[in-house]
Amino acid sequence: MTHVIGVDLGGTKTAAGVVSGFGEVLFSETIPTLNRAGGEAILDATAALIAGLVERAADAGVSVSGVGIGSAGVIDASSGAVLSATDAIHGWAGTELVTGIAARLSLPAASVRAVNDVHAHALGEAWLGAAAETSTSLMVAFGTGVGGSFVVDGAPVLGHHFVGGHVGHFASPYATFDGAPLPCVCGHAGHVEAVASGPAIYESYLRFGGSSRKAADTRGVFVLASSADHDGPDGGAAATVSRVAALHAIGHGAAAAGQAVGGLINVLDPETVVISGGLADAGGLWWEPMEAALRQELLVPLAEVPVVRATLGNTAAIVGAAKLVL
Repeated sequence: MTHVIGVDLGGTKTAAGVVSGFGEVLFSETIPTLNRAGGEAILDATAALIAGLVERAADAGVSVSGVGIGSAGVIDASSGAVLSATDAIHGWAGTELVTGIAARLSLPAASVRAVNDVHAHALGEAWLGAAAETSTSLMVAFGTGVGGSFVVDGAPVLGHHFVGGHVGHFASPYATFDGAPLPCVCGHAGHVEAVASGPAIYESYLRFGGSSRKAADTRGVFVLASSADHDGPDGGAAATVSRVAALHAIGHGAAAAGQAVGGLINVLDPETVVISGGLADAGGLWWEPMEAALRQELLVPLAEVPVVRATLGNTAAIVGAAKLVL
């Protein structure tokens, strides 16, 4: 049976696994991404991670025939180069990802392939996860950022410039405050990601009057919103104001997310829709207003389109990356 290595190379960690032709992850390991050390150091560490897995596989009598990589950044899937990247990984833009890994592992370049990590995630869900056995699926991930992928007949739509899937970067009427568009991490303003990502929900909480002493981050906002106890060191009234701000921020961000996905469904008409990321796993406080806003946006023939949570968790991008070369 054919086995390959699937790699999920993100801004904070890099995970990899030995994947069978049926999508079973036999072994996996995770290392921190050297996101301040530059592209060459990241290639060295990733190649060492892959080499260790190849050795483990060989000890188990399993041979590995290729490497698929889902990587942060805009990835030229034809050459395997990183076309652009955010400051989450310093020096990543311009890195020759595929040829660099192939050279370090003494592999032919044709046996190594790479795409953006969200495309890899969506491909995994389309192959074996929540969108299995569908001909078209739209996956949108809401977490530290907002990203997505449209998979058609088992292949993600990458776009002419390989920028397809940047669904966090179109205008949202929710992404304003006091009449001004909210700044987005891409350098523009008024985009979906500026209001619907995890960090954006925390910023909304502060803008709506929440106290940083009551919630120090997005996770704290959800804990506060879920709590029935409004009392605390600041007194009952102050705690109530912060809880109301938390509920408002979550509902506002969720509605922005749902409206955006609903609009994408109207454009793409997918067979099924998969919602992923940390916010998708945050429970009904986020999911219910998100789906309500999504359904309100849909054209009548699309009213019953399935909208489901991703199911593969942390293995999705590993499995999807492996599928690139299987």
